[in-house]
Amino acid sequence: MSTPTGNDPTTSRRTVVHLLRHGEVHNPGGVLYGRLPDYHLSERGQAMAERLAKHLEHADLVHLRCSPLERAQETMAPIAAAHQLPVVTDGRVIEGDNLFEGKVFSLGASALRQPKSWWLLRNPLRPSWGEPYRDIVVRMRAAMKDAAEAATGHEALIVTHQLPIWMARRDVEGRHLVHDPRKRECTLASLTSFTYLDGRITSVSYSEPAADLLPIGKSKKFVAGA
Repeated sequence: MSTPTGNDPTTSRRTVVHLLRHGEVHNPGGVLYGRLPDYHLSERGQAMAERLAKHLEHADLVHLRCSPLERAQETMAPIAAAHQLPVVTDGRVIEGDNLFEGKVFSLGASALRQPKSWWLLRNPLRPSWGEPYRDIVVRMRAAMKDAAEAATGHEALIVTHQLPIWMARRDVEGRHLVHDPRKRECTLASLTSFTYLDGRITSVSYSEPAADLLPIGKSKKFVAGA
């Protein structure tokens, strides 16, 4: 996918940075796990990771970067093995900090029904329950820039989480960061791909290579805590 620039000013160097959301996590209790340790891929999540490795088998990947959380590392593992590339663990692409972390959001037991939680919802513009959206954008911009530079003329892959991916996309597309989480187009094991020409992002695309492995009704839908 690379285009050598040489000495010809009319040519452009094309680079692609893929943001991959990790696969499904084993979470029978419906906990918003956020940055908590020891939340690993489910069997379905492992199948998603293998599917992504197959999907990216012929991609021109030269640089891999990953969130430090187990679910992201486990999603990256078969891809890294297939391409025989080292993985840079990057704390800048970790899940957003969230004060609801560790609370239950399953049907009939949602933490949002508890009056003591309502104070955390006082300002959805920031948001008041977690890491400011703008802070997530800043760290994602920096990590993506580093990945693009490391893969100049080729492709890079970053395994990260739904909220950081959605913030990066809304930022690039010039949309307000405040949004309805239920309407995020960033399902499990999905790819949001940013094309750079000479260091500038020129387009964004989205795909779901593991759509058939998703739980029924989950395509393009929000999953809390993922």
